[in-house]
Amino acid sequence: MKRSLETAGQVLVPAALVVAVGIGSTLVSSANEIYFLDALVSVAIVVALYVFIGNSGVLSFGQISFVAVGAFAAGVMTIPLDSKTGVLPQLFPILRDHTIGNIASLLLAAAVGGLFAFLVGLPLMRLSGLAAGIATFAVLEITHNVLREWTRIGPGATTLALVPETTQALQATVGALVAIAVAFAYQRSRFGRMLRATREDAAAARGVGVSVHRERVLAFTVSGALAGFAGGLLVHELGSITTEQVYLELTFLTLAMLVVGGASSLWGAVLGALTVSGLSSFLAEAEQGVDIGATLDLPSGTRLIILGSIMALVLIVRPSGLTGGREFRLRR
Repeated sequence: MKRSLETAGQVLVPAALVVAVGIGSTLVSSANEIYFLDALVSVAIVVALYVFIGNSGVLSFGQISFVAVGAFAAGVMTIPLDSKTGVLPQLFPILRDHTIGNIASLLLAAAVGGLFAFLVGLPLMRLSGLAAGIATFAVLEITHNVLREWTRIGPGATTLALVPETTQALQATVGALVAIAVAFAYQRSRFGRMLRATREDAAAARGVGVSVHRERVLAFTVSGALAGFAGGLLVHELGSITTEQVYLELTFLTLAMLVVGGASSLWGAVLGALTVSGLSSFLAEAEQGVDIGATLDLPSGTRLIILGSIMALVLIVRPSGLTGGREFRLRR
């Protein structure tokens, strides 16, 4: 009974925190609602990172590639048909002459992200350590340049606009909960346990018949699908997107969220995403000037400097993050 309660708490407490943020977004002004929605979408992205990085112990800089392809797939396919032929005339006919609904676009984003991750993961998941990090960063760079230059699949270097803004409080909350549920189901599954065994001791895991490559490819694919899904939520939240918005800054920011919260736990991914997202939103406002009794006006770029300093401090003082890399546990 006690074990069942502890297991339930590991998923229900992060989910309750997400629901609280979702409810909070309906109680604030429309000007502040965007910060709550940003936090919820950040949860979905960081949880996607956790599925692979947290369970495998392999650092990947390429997960935002799957957010990018998911965002552009969902965005391109939901622009109204009468507008698409005018603003994106160079698209492939199958993209230019068809449009789909909101939910279908999120499923498409997940499928595109998962398929891309699977194809990329087949060769790259044989790597570990520094080689894996460099290879996944190369994937991010390649994806960014393809999306920026190839106008047959998107707007190229210009902004993808006219996307329906359907990620409001309900969709953002449900989307974050879906990501948490999938991540929890995976980590509790036989596959998740085998992958964590390779994280702790790859040689020992191989000795008992675990295929390190197969388990990493599976986790990379699940992570890619969740990242693509989160990209769909993101583009429907913003209503427009550029390739720069799903590139280096988002990579740095989401990795900071995962590290600060605790990379090896789902609870850490959720807590880190909400904490750092809130701080990031406040600092972004402070760069424009904010009244906190006295006017706080920070120089442009201060936000990333402070977030980078916090991530470095956490790595020095508490390498396992705010949660210690452990799941939430009910105390007596």
